[in-house]
Amino acid sequence: MVRKLMVAATSAAALALSSTAFAQQSGGTAEEAKEMLVKAVAAVKADKVKALEMFNAGTGGFLDRDLYVFCDDLKTGMGVATGNPNTKQTNGQDIRTIKDVTGKVFGPELFAGMQKPEGEFAEVVYKWPRPGADKTPVDKVGIVTNVGSGLGCGVGYYK
Repeated sequence: MVRKLMVAATSAAALALSSTAFAQQSGGTAEEAKEMLVKAVAAVKADKVKALEMFNAGTGGFLDRDLYVFCDDLKTGMGVATGNPNTKQTNGQDIRTIKDVTGKVFGPELFAGMQKPEGEFAEVVYKWPRPGADKTPVDKVGIVTNVGSGLGCGVGYYK
């Protein structure tokens, strides 16, 4: 019985520590988001299949605190990659239908930004809760670009 309590207490402490560590890690900057996006563009140009696998897995430096890469097919608008474990449902969803927590449909703005010529970046502001317990919506900025090969990608950061 004592051993079971110790294991339960240890597990609870580890869970609390990991939640605290995640909360302390949030807060990527605009500059870091753009740097990650530029790195993502280079990864897609080098090997599109491998890049999408890394984006979806959040590996290769494509998941850092609250920064992650997301990509969409520029013909269909369908999500093909997201490094955010909380938004995996957007893979296979038409980005043009995505709403923020206030009900604003902001997906068409993201999609339009991805349609710009390669090398151009667009920013779209929407409301989204930060990761963690506090679900108060705050401004989030999605930086998006056309990466070629029929793909648009972005990285968002919180203001």
